[in-house]
Amino acid sequence: MKPITDRKIASDALRDALSHATHTVFFGGAGVSTESGIPDFRSADGLYRRESRIPPETILSRSFFDAYPAEFFAFYRAKPNPAHLALAKLEREGRLDAVVTQNIDGLHQAAGSKRVYELHGSVERNRCMRCGRRYGVEAVADPSSDVPRCPCGGIIKPDVVLYEEPLDDDTVRGAVNAIARADTLLVAGTSLRVYPAAGLLQYFAGERLLLVNYDETAWDDRATLCIRRPIGELLADAVGIA
Repeated sequence: MKPITDRKIASDALRDALSHATHTVFFGGAGVSTESGIPDFRSADGLYRRESRIPPETILSRSFFDAYPAEFFAFYRAKPNPAHLALAKLEREGRLDAVVTQNIDGLHQAAGSKRVYELHGSVERNRCMRCGRRYGVEAVADPSSDVPRCPCGGIIKPDVVLYEEPLDDDTVRGAVNAIARADTLLVAGTSLRVYPAAGLLQYFAGERLLLVNYDETAWDDRATLCIRRPIGELLADAVGIA
């Protein structure tokens, strides 16, 4: 399928596809949050292609803060963009069953989405590795401390999935069940190269696979609709938000 690049044609096509859906699930990656000022990792100028090649999952490390302080704080200053707001509206209207996200920024919940499966965790949650005490973002956002610690002496670890760590079983199970029940899967802002997250698409057996991404993916030839436009712009047009 030839990707659609015209804004009006793409918006109309997406609106029409969603209007025929009964059970829609959204699957998103870093590209969903770039319109909120959070940089992605695998685009032409993304962080992953820079010389240091810092993996996304180390975003809260001290080495990342030292190298990219502006990008570090972008996670804490970011606000939901039209994509997040439109998805929350679709859920309120009963037109979206769930959001499955690879992002760790918590912006879907900030926009009002309730059923969100965060495959890689969230910067909004932090936990002491010794006693289990829970902390907010302020516990790890303070750059004056090399290693944030709990009063018990344990290290405070962000609830994000690092390389060599498995995804949370309950989160994966919920995401798989939602995708398997969907008749429409809207995939946006993801290269579909990060596994095991990208592997969840194999559970989709519905009618419409709607793919929105600037770069080509391995799933393009299987998509019902393939669009090369910003997802926030498209959803704002298709759902009708300012």
